[in-house]
Amino acid sequence: MTCEILYHMKIIYLHQYFNTPAMTGGTRSYEMARRFVDAGHEVHMITSWREPTKKSRWFKTVEDGINVHWLPLHYSNKMSFRERISAFFLFAFSASKKVVRLKGDIVFATSTPLTIALPAIYSARRLHVPMVFEVRDLWPELPIAVGAIKNPYIIKLAQWLERFAYKHSTYVVALSPGMKKGVVKAGYPPEKISVIPNSSDIDLFQVSESMGQSFLEQYQNLKGGSLIVYAGTLGLINGVSYLVEVAHFIKKIDKSIRFLIVGDGKEFEKVQQYAENMEVLNNNLWMIRALPKSEMPSLLSAATVSTSLVIDLPELWNNSANKFFDSLAAGKPLMINYSGWHADLLEKNNAGIVVPPDNAQIAAKMLYDFINNKERLQQAGKAALHLAKQEFDRDQLARNLLNVLEKAAQND
Repeated sequence: MTCEILYHMKIIYLHQYFNTPAMTGGTRSYEMARRFVDAGHEVHMITSWREPTKKSRWFKTVEDGINVHWLPLHYSNKMSFRERISAFFLFAFSASKKVVRLKGDIVFATSTPLTIALPAIYSARRLHVPMVFEVRDLWPELPIAVGAIKNPYIIKLAQWLERFAYKHSTYVVALSPGMKKGVVKAGYPPEKISVIPNSSDIDLFQVSESMGQSFLEQYQNLKGGSLIVYAGTLGLINGVSYLVEVAHFIKKIDKSIRFLIVGDGKEFEKVQQYAENMEVLNNNLWMIRALPKSEMPSLLSAATVSTSLVIDLPELWNNSANKFFDSLAAGKPLMINYSGWHADLLEKNNAGIVVPPDNAQIAAKMLYDFINNKERLQQAGKAALHLAKQEFDRDQLARNLLNVLEKAAQND
């Protein structure tokens, strides 16, 4: 990323679940932060180390110029809600003290969890610097919608924290148009909100076909037919069992079409058992644990169609899933089972198909027809890549985000 630097900033970047490409999970914060460094700024990432370690205190690494400060704090989406809340607040308390000691010119905090706003607000006020808040999910709207939060007192507290976070933000960044509407609904002025969605790393995902072939060499059972891929979290809201049902119905039409689910999460074993019950596991559907981000280009290169899935809840239509934008960057057609802005993009640009969330049998027929219309399939792949380049290029969106931070720092 080349960008004319207005002045040097020391950016304190708070993201509790930061990942490098060597780790599994999304790398938005890494990709944005390293571009800030390339633009001449100093970046300090405040995050947690979730894997087992003998370390018990903060430790620091430098990742492509990013100063990453890690707090050893176990976390897994297999943890109970109470355990997660405990991890959120423990990190918030420790991060608050860490940021104040580091100092900086601006505090930039990205959710989830929403509790990341607590150390951001505290440290920004102590340091007398602006705070910019990035909304990755409309929290607590989503956990309320899926029933993860039922206690009315906790709901009221969470809604108060949401408004508190926005109130103390100089600017807010939303990852989708729908998220922006949610922030406005909470009372924040729309003119101070920028929509900067998840992005497409085109240079990373545009690889030779040989990389896809090399991936298939490692998994011989996947060779010989079209490959449908789901790569992402297997949690409650993802509803990956839907793909098992699609595989079940498509097996009756064409046994050569393969399905691959790559990921981890609370529902992994449940989906695996369901696939076995539906007699598709290791038949026309395979499952492997999550891969590092650095291996995703090879995986998507091997795919015929990539998928993005959620359970049938309108509150989830505003999502900005990394898997969607990675697929665009790889030039792969998408199959999704939800409405909203992603669906509008695919249908408007003919970059994939939108299948019914409540009827996997119809989805299987639609997918089969899509795969077997070679001209339509090829054009959809080209349209996906064009969409990535025109609207979701990471370099351009990183510039947009940096502009927000610079504007906040200037106006302070």
